Parts: sequence; C-alpha cells; structure tokens
Amino acid sequence: METKKIVVKGVVQGVGFRPFIYRLGRENNLKGYVKNMGNYVEIVVSGEEEDIRNFLRDIRDKKPPLAQIEKIEVLDYSLPLPYRTFVIENSGGKVEKGGGTVPPDVSICEECLREMWDRKNRRYRYPFIACTNCGPRFTIVKRLPYDRENTSMADFPLCEECLREYRDPRDRRFHAQATCCPRCGPQVYLLDSEGEVLGEGDRAIVEGVKLLNEGSILAVKGIGGTHLACRCDMDHVVLKLRERLGRPTQPFAVMSKEENLELFAEVGEEEWALLKSPRRPIVVLKKGRDYNRYFSEHISNLDTVGVMLPYSGLHYLLLEGSEAPAYVMTSGNLPGHPMAIGNDEILHKLRGIADYFLIHNREIVNRCDDSVVKRVNNRVVFLRRSRGYVPEPVVVVNHRDIRENRENIIAVGPEINSTACLIKGNRFYLSQHIGNTSKYETFKYLSEGIERLLKITNTRDIQGVVCDLHPGYNSTRLARELAERFDAELYSIQHHKAHAYALLGDEDIFQDSIIIAIDGLGYGEDGKIWGGEILRYRDKRMERMGHLEEQFMPGGDLCTEYPLRMLMAILYKRLEREELVEFIRGYNVFDDRTLELILFQLDRGINLQETTSCGRVLDALSAMLSICQRKTYDGEPAIRLEGFVRSRGYSEREY
Repeated sequence: METKKIVVKGVVQGVGFRPFIYRLGRENNLKGYVKNMGNYVEIVVSGEEEDIRNFLRDIRDKKPPLAQIEKIEVLDYSLPLPYRTFVIENSGGKVEKGGGTVPPDVSICEECLREMWDRKNRRYRYPFIACTNCGPRFTIVKRLPYDRENTSMADFPLCEECLREYRDPRDRRFHAQATCCPRCGPQVYLLDSEGEVLGEGDRAIVEGVKLLNEGSILAVKGIGGTHLACRCDMDHVVLKLRERLGRPTQPFAVMSKEENLELFAEVGEEEWALLKSPRRPIVVLKKGRDYNRYFSEHISNLDTVGVMLPYSGLHYLLLEGSEAPAYVMTSGNLPGHPMAIGNDEILHKLRGIADYFLIHNREIVNRCDDSVVKRVNNRVVFLRRSRGYVPEPVVVVNHRDIRENRENIIAVGPEINSTACLIKGNRFYLSQHIGNTSKYETFKYLSEGIERLLKITNTRDIQGVVCDLHPGYNSTRLARELAERFDAELYSIQHHKAHAYALLGDEDIFQDSIIIAIDGLGYGEDGKIWGGEILRYRDKRMERMGHLEEQFMPGGDLCTEYPLRMLMAILYKRLEREELVEFIRGYNVFDDRTLELILFQLDRGINLQETTSCGRVLDALSAMLSICQRKTYDGEPAIRLEGFVRSRGYSEREY
C-alpha cells in the first residue's frame, strides 16, 4: 500500500473537478479525500501502486471538458489517513499565493436545455437553470475559494431539493455554485421606463417577447451585463435605437436561433464550431445572398454581420417566441462607457434609450462584454477577448525567460480599447474588455477590474507594473499609483513595440525578427505620433528601423474625425494650391472658411502634428473614395474601406 499527496493546478474550480476525482477514487479502489484549496485542488490517496498509477493517468485523460490542468505534483505522504473510503472534504480556508483561478462563464449545456423545455421538470422555463457543466462563473465570483458563499449566489439559499442535488457527488449539480430553481433562485422582472413592475417570472419573459415583436426596445440584464434588444427586420425600430444610443453607423451584433443563421449569413465549418462552442462568442460572418430580405439595412453597412447564438436560458426563452429571424443584441452602454449592470444603474442610464426593462435580482459581480472573433486569412483572430475566455490564462511555454519567470507583473493597457493583464510566472491573465479609459467611469472600471483580477488569482505582491509611454493617459497615472503601492518597478513601453512583443508572444516564438506594426496611433519615443512602424527584435531588444512617410495632421485629432483633412494634408505636398482647393471642395464636406483655415495651418505650421500612422493614410483613402467622410466609431473609415474592397469581389489575399 502507498499513500500519495497530489496537487492539481489550473482551471480546476467550478468545472466539476472534485466530483470527477471522487468518482475516479472510488473506481480505482482508493481511500482518501479531495479538497478545494482555493487556487488548486489537494488530493490524498492510499492504495495499491497500480491503482494510484491508473488514477493519475485518468486525471489527465478523462478530466471534465471545462477543466484545464497546468500542473500535477505527486508527493509522498506519511501522516495517518483515517478514511475507510474516498470522500470530498470541505474547502480549505487558506489560499496559496500560487496560480489558479475560476473558469470563464460558459453557455447553457444541452442537459439543462432539455430540462428547461420539459414541462414535467421542476425547472421548466426557468431562465437561471445551471449545473456543474454550464452557467456563470467569473461574473458571479467575489473571491476564492470558488464556493457558493463567495459568489453572488450566496443571496439565494438552496431549497431542500436543490440542496440534496448539491450534496450528492453522483449528481451533475454536486457543488454547482450557480445551481438553483424557481423556488430558491433569482427571478426576472419586467419594468416600464418609470420602474413600475409589469410582470414577474415567466410572465415577464412572455410579455417581453410580445413587446419585442411589437417593435419596442428592451433592455435585457443578462449574465455579465445588459443588452439592448430589438427586432432586426424593422427599419424604424433599428433607426430609433441608433438615434437614442448615439451610434449612427457602428454595426450592431445580432442573436439568432441556430436554424435561422444560414438564412442571412455564410457560415463555414470553423465558424460553426465557434458559434456552437460553450464560449459562444460573437462571430463576424459574411452576409448571405438573402441578407437584405431578412434584415434592416441599418444593422450593418459593411459586408459582414456579427452574430452569436443564445448562451443563457433567458436568451433561449426570448428567441423562442420571436417573430423576427434575429434580435439586435448590442451592449447596454453609451459609447465609451462601461455596460450598466446594477438594476438602479440600468434604469437610470438606459431610460430614454430602452422602452422597457427585463431585469433580475442576481448581482453581476464582474461585468463582461461579449467576445468577438473573426476569420482572417484562414485564421481566427480576436477582435475582443472577454466573456467565455476571461479569466482563463494564456500560457507561454517556448520562451525560456518567460517560462522561468518568478515575478508578478501588471500591465495596465493603453487608453482606447483597453485590456489589463496580470502575469504570474508564464501565465498571462487578461482582464475582460475595458474600453476607453479617457472616460472617468471606464478608468474606474479598469482600476476595479485589476483589483478583481488580483483577488481571484490570490495575488498579493507585484514586482513590476507596465504602462504605455504616453505620459498623459489615465492608465499611466494608475500604473504609477500601483507601482508606488506595491513598491514595484515601473516600465513604460512604446505602443508599437508593445504590439510587436505581443505578436511574438502570440506566436510563442522569440527569435530575431523584422516586425511591421501598423495601426491608428501611438505615442512615439521622439514625442511624435507613430503608427506605421518597421521594428527589429534582436538580442532581447526592439528598435525602430523605419516607418511610413511622416504626414501632417492639421487640427490634430480633428483629422481622425474628419478624414478629408488628412487627405488634404497628404495632397498638400503634391498639388498646386488652387488644384488642391478645387479637388477638396468637390466633396462638399468643408465650407470655404474651413478650407482656408486648414490651408493656413499647413502654410504656417500652426496646430500641426506629425504622424507616421498607417491608419490616417487608410482614413484618407476612405475619404477620397467617398466611403466615409466622418468617423463615428473607432476605426470606421478603414473598416468601411475594407468592406468596400471585399464587396467589389476582391479576396483577402488580393487586397
């Protein structure tokens, strides 16, 4: 007989790992226990050598689908083991500083879905149905260990029947922290714009579907935030949402039943796999031939549309009675601000945008936007990595310095489309999508998101803090504060060099390389605006080797909003004055006074910024082709230029 202590690290909480170990222990005739220690699982087993060997093999080979094992340590154990069989012990109180965290939120599983549609089941049409294999994780957890009392489900004590399932290791709801039923769990409420309750429970959902069918805009509080929903096939409803939300052209994402997808979109095999995966991201798809037959022309002015399948019980219930092929499902926030998540906040901030509110009484602890992915050049890339993926770490294995790293480092991100990152060893824990940190609320969200990341990874000390080189960013100020608080080294990294390092990290190959980093803008080491850079990585250093021709930006940031300014500045170097004025006047965008002012700035060098930005060149092209004359969301001129080129029949490789 042998006795071993086994420590398993990785994503091993909230994924049914303990009941899985319990069953393996019983199947292999072992005595001992399994215990959740917060950021790892501790197992002590006693039995025959061969049985323990089979047990260890089965841990890796048969692990639950949502579990991710990073490390298994096997140690000799000499203390007395007073167990006659294999048991599950209560969670340990002390949490180590090492790695490990909770898993991401995942979509409702097929078994729960079947139960939700079963009239004889006690969870029939209950939107919060969940089990060990599905439901919210990250968005409900407050601290480790991942036990019910440390989540927002602590507000909903289990009824007798749910408690029996929760305590039964043979049940798939054993220690499922989000499990509940209509008797003991959260409830849905339908409210009007004044906050008056119009319905509760299933009646609220049925009435909500009716309002959507009639053309109302509904704010829907979900798992990680709030969506604004409406029919996809009514022009006046979509335009009403755009006007109220202040998003005149940015494409809306939609949510559709699986069987409706191919009515309006082209879906490849890899895209189907992503759409139907437990992560359920928004997938950017090429519009189908009959798209205009089913969708308002105001959903997307590109050749693509962002689509997701339902991922919660509530979504399935809303779509079940829909008379439209899909719902618009866009984030419930004003541009640049974080999504509303509290019930009072939802009513306050979205009043005047939504006509009605479908909310619930479970707290969203960690807001989390939908993830967005797109297939580019036969490869899936993230446009936004958030729900379904966060806080799962990215692990770098090939680079020795990273693989052997023993420091904890926080990277706070840039200013626009921001995401933070916590590095522990070779594990990179990316935060959920944060957004535009120049807005105070979003900056506060960044700060809170970092604190949550530290808490759920049980990180108490930091040795380094990384920020953008730009001295004026709010994130730079936060980095200085964090460095002072933890007595940590502060590293300021140039924007495009950071992109280049990230590219090497994505490929997990750090070798001598020439890297092209092209985007909108980034603060350069010379104080100018960079954006079209050729960099060389050699001997662990990144240096600038070349760049696009420097161009003037008359009026500074006005050139990003009105790309014709950028075109005028580029052509200023090539055309005679009268020829330039005549050409730009032909677009009927600027009056003569504005044209004179821009020329005055270019002539005298007043209020001019210099940039090597590739993004500004693409903006100028977009304006020259009359595709986009005013930017209303980040990257719009270039995004619409890309859509225009593809719509003319050019493949990705041809352009």
